Amino acid sequence: MPLRLPDKLPAIEILKKENIFVMDETRAHSQEIRPLRIVVLNLMPLKITTETDLVRLLSNTPLQVEIYFMKLKSHTPKNTPIEHMMMFYKDFDELKRHKFDGMIITGAPIETMNYEDVQYWPEITNIFDWARTHVTSTMYLCWGAMAALYHFYDIPKYSLAKKMFGIFGQYPLEPTLPIFRGFDDLFNMPQSRHTEVHRNDIEKIDDLKIIAESPDSGVSMVMARGGREFFITGHLEYAPDTLDKEYKRDLGTRDDVELPFNYYRDNNPDNDPLVTWRAHANLLYSNWINYYVYQETPYNIDDIR
Repeated sequence: MPLRLPDKLPAIEILKKENIFVMDETRAHSQEIRPLRIVVLNLMPLKITTETDLVRLLSNTPLQVEIYFMKLKSHTPKNTPIEHMMMFYKDFDELKRHKFDGMIITGAPIETMNYEDVQYWPEITNIFDWARTHVTSTMYLCWGAMAALYHFYDIPKYSLAKKMFGIFGQYPLEPTLPIFRGFDDLFNMPQSRHTEVHRNDIEKIDDLKIIAESPDSGVSMVMARGGREFFITGHLEYAPDTLDKEYKRDLGTRDDVELPFNYYRDNNPDNDPLVTWRAHANLLYSNWINYYVYQETPYNIDDIR
């Protein structure tokens, strides 16, 4: 079954060219089925790119999924046309009256700031709290994951001496969990961050379970509340060329830019990236939708508690 997307969303034409089946709202209304409702709080600067990355992964399921995009009222994006935001995004104040089967909260380019110094910290923590009673399962990504761990559990973040940048092998620590169904003993995950969380801080919290980590990039996945929350420090959603664009954007403008680890063929930036994470990315999102959203959410969405 396809994703239900807003009419004229740029991702629709991009994904059709990749032979991914999506349908716009006009066609979807002709099907009598309750789709899963997934809301995305997109904090990334390049909104359209992140939309497409996430929609690509959410499409790999036999279930019909309806996507909503949420924006913050207390922050105005600088890198996305205002017309796009007005057409496809809704403020939290408008969406908070509804309940959702799943939610994704992305990273944001503000990780070196203290959380309380972030302009929209009061609003986003309000959204974090709201999600616990209005969403069946929420996936927090990169800065979103660290911010939520701090808000709910006082888990601090730590600055890195150099950017964690590249593709790093991760080990599932509880491979029998449904989120890892079909996974290999080792899977790769893109990382692009200047901060980290530490295992010893997380282990002090009984409600938190570290479920994947790397000897090189540290904790990568944490689960809470039986799968109602996942905190992922990396970017499995990244397209093949995202790290390449970041590297070439920052080269010569920052003093901490190094070649992304284990990314280019023969470690040569003149070569194409070697994509080694896409299969597990699709599997992770399909498992999340199936086992932690579809099989856990009530048929009457208003029964979510």
